Amino acid sequence: MSLSTFFEARSVAVIGASKTPGKIGHEILKNLALYEYKGKVYPVNPKEKEILGMKCYKTVSEIENEVELAVIAIPPKSVPGVVEECGRKGVRGIVIVSGGFKELGDEGREIEEQIVSIARKYGMRIIGPNCIGIYDSRSKIDTFFQSRERMMRPKEGAVSFITQSGTFGCSFLEWAAEEGIGVARFVSYGNRADVDEPELIEFLGEDERTRVIAVYMEGVGDGRRLMQSISKTSRRKPVLILKAGRTKAGSRVALSHTGWLAGEDRIFDSAIKQAGGIRAENMEELQDMIKALVKQPLPKGNRIGMVTNGAGPCVMAADSIVERGMKMAELSQETLDLLKRELPPYCVPGNPVDLTGSATSKDYDVAIRLLMEEERVDIVMPFFVFQDTPLDEGIIEVMLRIRDEYPEKPIICGASGANYTRKKTKELEEIGIPVYPTPERAVSAAYALWTYSLIRQSRQ
Repeated sequence: MSLSTFFEARSVAVIGASKTPGKIGHEILKNLALYEYKGKVYPVNPKEKEILGMKCYKTVSEIENEVELAVIAIPPKSVPGVVEECGRKGVRGIVIVSGGFKELGDEGREIEEQIVSIARKYGMRIIGPNCIGIYDSRSKIDTFFQSRERMMRPKEGAVSFITQSGTFGCSFLEWAAEEGIGVARFVSYGNRADVDEPELIEFLGEDERTRVIAVYMEGVGDGRRLMQSISKTSRRKPVLILKAGRTKAGSRVALSHTGWLAGEDRIFDSAIKQAGGIRAENMEELQDMIKALVKQPLPKGNRIGMVTNGAGPCVMAADSIVERGMKMAELSQETLDLLKRELPPYCVPGNPVDLTGSATSKDYDVAIRLLMEEERVDIVMPFFVFQDTPLDEGIIEVMLRIRDEYPEKPIICGASGANYTRKKTKELEEIGIPVYPTPERAVSAAYALWTYSLIRQSRQ
Protein backbone atom coordinates (compact mmCIF):
# COMPACT_ATOMS: atom_id res chain seq x y z
CA MET A 1 0.00 0.00 0.00
CA SER A 2 1.31 3.45 -0.90
CA LEU A 3 1.50 5.90 1.99
CA SER A 4 -0.43 8.35 -0.18
CA THR A 5 -3.61 6.54 0.95
CA PHE A 6 -3.23 8.11 4.38
CA PHE A 7 -3.29 11.60 2.88
CA GLU A 8 -5.69 11.12 -0.01
CA ALA A 9 -8.27 8.68 1.38
CA ARG A 10 -11.77 9.29 0.03
CA SER A 11 -13.49 7.67 3.02
CA VAL A 12 -12.65 7.60 6.72
CA ALA A 13 -14.14 5.66 9.64
CA VAL A 14 -13.72 7.12 13.13
CA ILE A 15 -13.77 4.14 15.48
CA GLY A 16 -14.49 5.35 18.98
CA ALA A 17 -16.49 8.36 17.81
CA SER A 18 -18.25 10.15 20.67
CA LYS A 19 -21.18 12.53 20.90
CA THR A 20 -19.66 14.22 23.97
CA PRO A 21 -17.79 17.47 23.18
CA GLY A 22 -14.27 17.39 24.56
CA LYS A 23 -13.91 13.65 24.17
CA ILE A 24 -11.12 12.58 21.83
CA GLY A 25 -13.48 10.63 19.59
CA HIS A 26 -15.80 13.62 19.27
CA GLU A 27 -13.09 16.08 18.27
CA ILE A 28 -11.57 13.74 15.68
CA LEU A 29 -14.98 13.21 14.11
CA LYS A 30 -15.75 16.92 14.14
CA ASN A 31 -12.43 17.86 12.51
CA LEU A 32 -13.07 15.40 9.68
CA ALA A 33 -16.81 15.88 9.21
CA LEU A 34 -17.52 19.57 9.77
CA TYR A 35 -14.71 21.38 7.98
CA GLU A 36 -12.99 21.23 4.57
CA TYR A 37 -12.52 17.48 4.06
CA LYS A 38 -14.75 16.40 1.14
CA GLY A 39 -14.58 12.62 1.58
CA LYS A 40 -17.10 10.41 3.34
CA VAL A 41 -16.89 10.14 7.13
CA TYR A 42 -18.39 7.27 9.13
CA PRO A 43 -18.72 7.38 12.95
CA VAL A 44 -18.36 3.97 14.62
CA ASN A 45 -19.61 3.42 18.18
CA PRO A 46 -21.84 0.48 19.27
CA LYS A 47 -23.58 2.63 21.88
CA GLU A 48 -24.77 5.43 19.57
CA LYS A 49 -27.21 5.66 16.65
CA GLU A 50 -26.31 9.17 15.49
CA ILE A 51 -23.46 11.63 16.12
CA LEU A 52 -23.24 15.17 14.72
CA GLY A 53 -26.23 14.41 12.52
CA MET A 54 -24.55 11.39 10.93
CA LYS A 55 -25.61 7.76 11.15
CA CYS A 56 -23.40 5.93 13.64
CA TYR A 57 -22.39 2.32 12.96
CA LYS A 58 -21.94 -0.37 15.60
CA THR A 59 -18.91 -1.81 13.80
CA VAL A 60 -16.82 -0.90 10.78
CA SER A 61 -18.11 -4.01 8.99
CA GLU A 62 -21.65 -2.56 9.04
CA ILE A 63 -20.63 0.37 6.85
CA GLU A 64 -22.22 -0.20 3.44
CA ASN A 65 -19.51 1.52 1.42
CA GLU A 66 -15.75 1.20 1.03
CA VAL A 67 -13.58 2.51 3.87
CA GLU A 68 -10.01 3.46 2.91
CA LEU A 69 -8.79 4.87 6.22
CA ALA A 70 -9.72 4.12 9.84
CA VAL A 71 -8.87 6.33 12.81
CA ILE A 72 -8.96 4.36 16.07
CA ALA A 73 -9.48 6.04 19.45
CA ILE A 74 -10.49 3.24 21.84
CA PRO A 75 -8.83 1.49 24.83
CA PRO A 76 -5.72 -0.49 23.81
CA LYS A 77 -7.05 -3.94 24.73
CA SER A 78 -9.91 -3.48 22.26
CA VAL A 79 -7.66 -2.43 19.38
CA PRO A 80 -6.55 -5.88 18.08
CA GLY A 81 -10.13 -7.01 17.47
CA VAL A 82 -10.98 -3.77 15.69
CA VAL A 83 -7.85 -3.98 13.52
CA GLU A 84 -8.87 -7.53 12.54
CA GLU A 85 -12.31 -6.25 11.59
CA CYS A 86 -10.76 -3.42 9.54
CA GLY A 87 -8.71 -5.98 7.67
CA ARG A 88 -11.77 -8.04 6.80
CA LYS A 89 -13.53 -4.84 5.68
CA GLY A 90 -10.71 -4.00 3.27
CA VAL A 91 -9.46 -0.88 5.07
CA ARG A 92 -6.05 0.11 3.69
CA GLY A 93 -4.62 2.46 6.31
CA ILE A 94 -5.08 2.81 10.07
CA VAL A 95 -4.19 5.69 12.39
CA ILE A 96 -4.18 4.58 16.04
CA VAL A 97 -4.48 7.61 18.27
CA SER A 98 -4.86 5.56 21.46
CA GLY A 99 -1.96 5.29 23.89
CA GLY A 100 -1.16 2.55 26.38
CA PHE A 101 1.05 0.29 24.28
CA LYS A 102 4.79 -0.43 24.45
CA GLU A 103 5.50 2.90 26.14
CA LEU A 104 3.89 1.34 29.26
CA GLY A 105 5.83 -1.93 29.29
CA ASP A 106 5.63 -5.58 28.29
CA GLU A 107 1.84 -6.01 28.25
CA GLY A 108 1.39 -2.99 26.00
CA ARG A 109 4.27 -4.14 23.81
CA GLU A 110 2.57 -7.51 23.26
CA ILE A 111 -0.66 -5.80 22.19
CA GLU A 112 1.27 -3.53 19.82
CA GLU A 113 3.06 -6.48 18.23
CA GLN A 114 -0.28 -8.26 17.87
CA ILE A 115 -1.93 -5.40 15.98
CA VAL A 116 1.06 -5.08 13.63
CA SER A 117 0.87 -8.81 12.91
CA ILE A 118 -2.84 -8.55 12.11
CA ALA A 119 -2.30 -5.52 9.87
CA ARG A 120 0.42 -7.28 7.89
CA LYS A 121 -1.83 -10.29 7.37
CA TYR A 122 -4.27 -8.04 5.51
CA GLY A 123 -1.73 -5.76 3.82
CA MET A 124 -2.78 -2.75 5.93
CA ARG A 125 -0.43 -0.03 7.19
CA ILE A 126 -0.49 1.61 10.61
CA ILE A 127 0.54 5.07 11.79
CA GLY A 128 0.92 5.19 15.57
CA PRO A 129 -0.15 4.17 18.09
CA ASN A 130 0.13 6.90 20.72
CA CYS A 131 -0.02 9.81 18.27
CA ILE A 132 -2.24 12.61 16.94
CA GLY A 133 -2.04 11.27 13.40
CA ILE A 134 -2.01 13.10 10.09
CA TYR A 135 -2.91 16.34 8.38
CA ASP A 136 -2.90 17.10 4.67
CA SER A 137 -3.32 20.74 3.69
CA ARG A 138 -4.78 19.89 0.27
CA SER A 139 -7.16 16.98 0.92
CA LYS A 140 -7.88 18.40 4.41
CA ILE A 141 -7.66 15.00 6.07
CA ASP A 142 -7.32 15.94 9.73
CA THR A 143 -7.18 13.19 12.37
CA PHE A 144 -6.33 15.52 15.26
CA PHE A 145 -8.25 15.55 18.52
CA GLN A 146 -7.26 19.20 19.01
CA SER A 147 -10.21 21.43 18.18
CA ARG A 148 -10.04 24.25 15.63
CA GLU A 149 -10.81 26.67 18.46
CA ARG A 150 -7.68 25.60 20.35
CA MET A 151 -5.20 24.80 17.58
CA MET A 152 -4.61 26.65 14.32
CA ARG A 153 -4.05 24.83 11.04
CA PRO A 154 -1.46 26.28 8.62
CA LYS A 155 -2.09 27.17 5.01
CA GLU A 156 -1.03 24.89 2.16
CA GLY A 157 2.65 25.09 1.34
CA ALA A 158 5.97 23.32 0.80
CA VAL A 159 7.10 22.09 4.24
CA SER A 160 6.33 18.60 5.52
CA PHE A 161 6.89 17.73 9.18
CA ILE A 162 7.05 14.28 10.74
CA THR A 163 7.26 13.97 14.50
CA GLN A 164 7.43 11.33 17.18
CA SER A 165 5.89 13.83 19.61
CA GLY A 166 2.34 15.01 19.15
CA THR A 167 3.01 17.95 21.47
CA PHE A 168 5.85 19.23 19.29
CA GLY A 169 3.58 18.64 16.32
CA CYS A 170 0.95 20.95 17.76
CA SER A 171 3.58 23.61 18.49
CA PHE A 172 5.00 23.33 14.97
CA LEU A 173 1.63 23.62 13.25
CA GLU A 174 0.66 26.73 15.21
CA TRP A 175 4.09 28.30 14.63
CA ALA A 176 3.71 27.66 10.90
CA ALA A 177 0.19 29.11 10.89
CA GLU A 178 1.27 32.27 12.72
CA GLU A 179 4.42 32.74 10.61
CA GLY A 180 2.60 32.17 7.33
CA ILE A 181 4.74 29.10 6.56
CA GLY A 182 2.75 26.75 4.35
CA VAL A 183 2.64 23.04 5.16
CA ALA A 184 2.15 20.21 2.67
CA ARG A 185 1.82 17.13 4.88
CA PHE A 186 2.14 16.38 8.59
CA VAL A 187 2.56 13.06 10.41
CA SER A 188 2.66 12.39 14.14
CA TYR A 189 3.73 8.74 14.32
CA GLY A 190 4.17 8.13 18.06
CA ASN A 191 5.43 4.62 18.78
CA ARG A 192 6.04 3.94 15.04
CA ALA A 193 4.87 0.35 15.36
CA ASP A 194 4.73 0.05 11.56
CA VAL A 195 5.26 3.16 9.40
CA ASP A 196 8.53 4.75 10.50
CA GLU A 197 10.83 7.68 9.71
CA PRO A 198 12.80 6.08 6.83
CA GLU A 199 9.61 5.22 4.97
CA LEU A 200 8.08 8.64 5.58
CA ILE A 201 11.26 10.47 4.55
CA GLU A 202 11.47 8.53 1.29
CA PHE A 203 7.77 9.10 0.60
CA LEU A 204 8.12 12.85 1.16
CA GLY A 205 11.32 12.84 -0.88
CA GLU A 206 9.23 11.75 -3.88
CA ASP A 207 6.35 14.09 -3.05
CA GLU A 208 6.19 16.99 -5.51
CA ARG A 209 4.39 19.21 -2.99
CA THR A 210 7.17 18.93 -0.40
CA ARG A 211 10.32 21.08 -0.76
CA VAL A 212 11.61 20.91 2.82
CA ILE A 213 11.36 17.91 5.18
CA ALA A 214 11.63 18.43 8.94
CA VAL A 215 11.80 15.59 11.47
CA TYR A 216 11.49 15.49 15.26
CA MET A 217 12.53 12.15 16.73
CA GLU A 218 13.47 10.66 20.07
CA GLY A 219 14.60 7.08 19.49
CA VAL A 220 16.33 5.52 16.50
CA GLY A 221 14.80 2.30 15.21
CA ASP A 222 16.64 0.93 12.17
CA GLY A 223 19.58 3.32 12.01
CA ARG A 224 20.94 1.98 8.73
CA ARG A 225 17.60 2.41 6.94
CA LEU A 226 17.21 5.89 8.42
CA MET A 227 20.58 7.05 7.11
CA GLN A 228 19.94 5.47 3.71
CA SER A 229 16.62 7.31 3.42
CA ILE A 230 18.22 10.63 4.37
CA SER A 231 21.11 10.09 1.94
CA LYS A 232 18.73 9.26 -0.90
CA THR A 233 16.38 12.17 -0.18
CA SER A 234 18.93 14.91 0.60
CA ARG A 235 20.07 14.85 -3.04
CA ARG A 236 16.75 16.49 -3.95
CA LYS A 237 15.57 18.42 -0.90
CA PRO A 238 16.80 19.33 2.59
CA VAL A 239 16.14 16.93 5.46
CA LEU A 240 16.27 18.72 8.82
CA ILE A 241 16.57 16.59 11.95
CA LEU A 242 15.82 17.55 15.55
CA LYS A 243 16.61 14.62 17.82
CA ALA A 244 16.01 14.65 21.55
CA GLY A 245 17.47 12.23 24.09
CA ARG A 246 21.06 13.46 23.86
CA THR A 247 21.78 12.55 27.49
CA LYS A 248 21.08 9.46 29.60
CA ALA A 249 18.33 11.38 31.38
CA GLY A 250 16.73 12.41 28.10
CA SER A 251 17.01 8.86 26.78
CA ARG A 252 15.15 7.51 29.81
CA VAL A 253 12.34 10.02 29.30
CA ALA A 254 12.14 9.06 25.61
CA LEU A 255 11.76 5.40 26.59
CA SER A 256 8.81 6.18 28.85
CA HIS A 257 7.29 8.53 26.27
CA THR A 258 7.24 6.44 23.09
CA GLY A 259 8.95 3.22 24.13
CA TRP A 260 12.18 3.90 22.20
CA LEU A 261 15.74 4.30 23.49
CA ALA A 262 17.48 7.39 22.16
CA GLY A 263 20.86 5.79 21.40
CA GLU A 264 24.42 7.18 21.40
CA ASP A 265 24.21 10.83 20.40
CA ARG A 266 27.73 11.33 19.05
CA ILE A 267 27.37 8.39 16.69
CA PHE A 268 23.98 9.66 15.55
CA ASP A 269 25.32 13.16 14.95
CA SER A 270 28.18 11.89 12.80
CA ALA A 271 25.91 9.57 10.82
CA ILE A 272 23.41 12.35 10.09
CA LYS A 273 26.17 14.56 8.67
CA GLN A 274 27.52 11.75 6.49
CA ALA A 275 24.02 11.04 5.18
CA GLY A 276 23.45 14.68 4.20
CA GLY A 277 20.96 15.60 6.91
CA ILE A 278 21.11 18.92 8.75
CA ARG A 279 20.73 18.68 12.51
CA ALA A 280 19.05 21.40 14.56
CA GLU A 281 19.94 21.95 18.21
CA ASN A 282 16.42 22.82 19.33
CA MET A 283 12.93 23.58 18.06
CA GLU A 284 13.69 27.29 17.62
CA GLU A 285 16.67 26.56 15.37
CA LEU A 286 14.65 24.00 13.41
CA GLN A 287 11.98 26.62 12.73
CA ASP A 288 14.59 29.22 11.76
CA MET A 289 16.17 26.80 9.29
CA ILE A 290 12.80 25.91 7.78
CA LYS A 291 11.94 29.57 7.25
CA ALA A 292 15.19 30.28 5.41
CA LEU A 293 15.14 27.14 3.26
CA VAL A 294 11.55 27.57 2.16
CA LYS A 295 11.80 31.31 1.43
CA GLN A 296 15.30 31.79 -0.03
CA PRO A 297 17.52 30.39 -2.81
CA LEU A 298 20.71 28.50 -1.99
CA PRO A 299 23.97 30.49 -1.94
CA LYS A 300 27.02 29.70 -4.04
CA GLY A 301 29.33 30.04 -1.04
CA ASN A 302 29.62 31.12 2.60
CA ARG A 303 30.71 34.77 2.29
CA ILE A 304 28.33 37.13 4.06
CA GLY A 305 27.92 40.85 3.40
CA MET A 306 26.11 42.93 6.02
CA VAL A 307 24.41 46.32 5.98
CA THR A 308 22.95 48.05 9.01
CA ASN A 309 21.77 51.29 10.60
CA GLY A 310 23.05 50.11 13.99
CA ALA A 311 26.48 48.48 14.34
CA GLY A 312 25.91 46.40 17.48
CA PRO A 313 24.10 43.46 15.86
CA CYS A 314 26.80 43.17 13.20
CA VAL A 315 29.53 42.77 15.83
CA MET A 316 27.67 39.83 17.33
CA ALA A 317 26.85 38.45 13.88
CA ALA A 318 30.53 38.58 12.87
CA ASP A 319 31.47 36.42 15.86
CA SER A 320 28.74 33.94 15.03
CA ILE A 321 29.72 33.84 11.35
CA VAL A 322 33.29 32.84 12.22
CA GLU A 323 32.14 30.33 14.85
CA ARG A 324 29.91 28.67 12.24
CA GLY A 325 32.80 28.31 9.80
CA MET A 326 31.54 30.97 7.41
CA LYS A 327 33.29 34.15 6.27
CA MET A 328 32.86 37.89 6.34
CA ALA A 329 33.01 38.88 2.68
CA GLU A 330 35.95 41.02 1.58
CA LEU A 331 34.42 43.61 -0.73
CA SER A 332 36.19 44.54 -3.94
CA GLN A 333 37.74 47.97 -4.23
CA GLU A 334 35.23 48.76 -6.95
CA THR A 335 32.32 48.08 -4.60
CA LEU A 336 33.93 50.08 -1.79
CA ASP A 337 34.42 53.03 -4.15
CA LEU A 338 30.80 52.83 -5.33
CA LEU A 339 29.54 52.72 -1.73
CA LYS A 340 31.61 55.79 -0.86
CA ARG A 341 30.45 57.66 -3.96
CA GLU A 342 26.74 56.83 -3.86
CA LEU A 343 26.02 56.92 -0.11
CA PRO A 344 25.81 60.07 2.05
CA PRO A 345 29.04 61.13 3.81
CA TYR A 346 27.78 59.95 7.22
CA CYS A 347 27.79 56.31 6.01
CA VAL A 348 30.80 54.05 6.57
CA PRO A 349 31.62 51.79 3.59
CA GLY A 350 32.97 48.32 4.35
CA ASN A 351 31.58 45.07 5.65
CA PRO A 352 29.32 45.75 7.38
CA VAL A 353 28.12 48.78 5.46
CA ASP A 354 27.28 51.04 8.41
CA LEU A 355 24.54 53.43 7.31
CA THR A 356 24.31 54.82 10.88
CA GLY A 357 21.13 55.90 12.64
CA SER A 358 20.51 58.51 9.94
CA ALA A 359 19.84 55.84 7.30
CA THR A 360 16.84 56.11 5.01
CA SER A 361 15.24 53.47 2.80
CA LYS A 362 17.13 55.02 -0.13
CA ASP A 363 20.44 54.40 1.65
CA TYR A 364 19.50 50.75 2.19
CA ASP A 365 18.48 50.49 -1.45
CA VAL A 366 21.91 51.65 -2.62
CA ALA A 367 23.89 49.51 -0.17
CA ILE A 368 21.94 46.27 -0.59
CA ARG A 369 21.98 46.53 -4.38
CA LEU A 370 25.75 46.92 -4.40
CA LEU A 371 26.13 43.88 -2.14
CA MET A 372 23.75 41.89 -4.34
CA GLU A 373 25.91 42.74 -7.36
CA GLU A 374 29.21 42.04 -5.57
CA GLU A 375 30.60 38.67 -6.75
CA ARG A 376 32.48 38.27 -3.47
CA VAL A 377 29.22 38.22 -1.47
CA ASP A 378 27.17 35.01 -1.39
CA ILE A 379 24.58 35.95 1.25
CA VAL A 380 23.33 39.47 1.99
CA MET A 381 22.40 40.11 5.61
CA PRO A 382 20.69 43.46 6.33
CA PHE A 383 20.00 44.44 9.93
CA PHE A 384 17.26 46.97 10.58
CA VAL A 385 16.81 49.21 13.60
CA PHE A 386 13.20 50.02 12.75
CA GLN A 387 12.95 52.19 15.85
CA ASP A 388 15.19 54.82 14.19
CA THR A 389 12.88 57.51 12.78
CA PRO A 390 14.90 58.29 9.61
CA LEU A 391 14.24 54.75 8.34
CA ASP A 392 11.03 55.49 6.46
CA GLU A 393 8.09 53.31 5.40
CA GLY A 394 9.54 52.93 1.91
CA ILE A 395 11.89 50.19 3.11
CA ILE A 396 9.33 47.45 2.39
CA GLU A 397 8.94 48.57 -1.22
CA VAL A 398 12.74 48.74 -1.54
CA MET A 399 13.09 45.16 -0.33
CA LEU A 400 10.31 43.97 -2.62
CA ARG A 401 12.05 45.43 -5.68
CA ILE A 402 15.40 43.97 -4.65
CA ARG A 403 13.81 40.55 -4.11
CA ASP A 404 12.36 40.63 -7.63
CA GLU A 405 15.49 41.95 -9.33
CA TYR A 406 17.98 39.61 -7.61
CA PRO A 407 16.15 36.30 -7.18
CA GLU A 408 19.29 34.12 -7.19
CA LYS A 409 21.09 35.53 -4.13
CA PRO A 410 19.68 34.88 -0.62
CA ILE A 411 18.75 37.65 1.79
CA ILE A 412 18.58 36.95 5.53
CA CYS A 413 17.48 39.88 7.70
CA GLY A 414 17.67 40.76 11.37
CA ALA A 415 15.50 43.11 13.44
CA SER A 416 14.71 43.23 17.14
CA GLY A 417 12.04 45.24 18.90
CA ALA A 418 8.44 45.51 20.01
CA ASN A 419 5.19 46.44 18.23
CA TYR A 420 6.44 48.56 15.33
CA THR A 421 9.39 46.26 14.64
CA ARG A 422 7.12 43.22 14.69
CA LYS A 423 4.81 44.99 12.24
CA LYS A 424 7.65 45.68 9.78
CA THR A 425 9.03 42.18 10.27
CA LYS A 426 5.67 40.71 9.31
CA GLU A 427 5.50 42.92 6.21
CA LEU A 428 8.94 41.71 5.10
CA GLU A 429 8.09 38.07 5.71
CA GLU A 430 4.85 38.42 3.76
CA ILE A 431 6.97 39.21 0.68
CA GLY A 432 9.17 36.17 1.29
CA ILE A 433 12.10 37.74 3.13
CA PRO A 434 12.91 35.99 6.43
CA VAL A 435 13.66 38.15 9.47
CA TYR A 436 15.23 36.97 12.74
CA PRO A 437 15.18 38.71 16.14
CA THR A 438 18.85 38.10 17.03
CA PRO A 439 22.09 38.14 15.03
CA GLU A 440 22.87 34.58 16.09
CA ARG A 441 19.57 33.27 14.73
CA ALA A 442 20.06 35.13 11.45
CA VAL A 443 23.50 33.56 11.07
CA SER A 444 22.12 30.13 11.98
CA ALA A 445 19.58 30.46 9.17
CA ALA A 446 22.31 31.50 6.74
CA TYR A 447 24.36 28.51 7.89
CA ALA A 448 21.47 26.17 7.03
CA LEU A 449 21.35 27.60 3.49
CA TRP A 450 25.09 27.22 3.02
CA THR A 451 25.16 23.72 4.54
CA TYR A 452 22.44 22.44 2.24
CA SER A 453 24.13 24.11 -0.72
CA LEU A 454 27.27 22.08 0.10
CA ILE A 455 25.21 18.90 0.46
CA ARG A 456 23.63 19.41 -2.96
CA GLN A 457 26.99 20.14 -4.59
CA SER A 458 28.60 17.03 -3.07
CA ARG A 459 25.79 14.73 -4.25
CA GLN A 460 25.46 15.86 -7.85
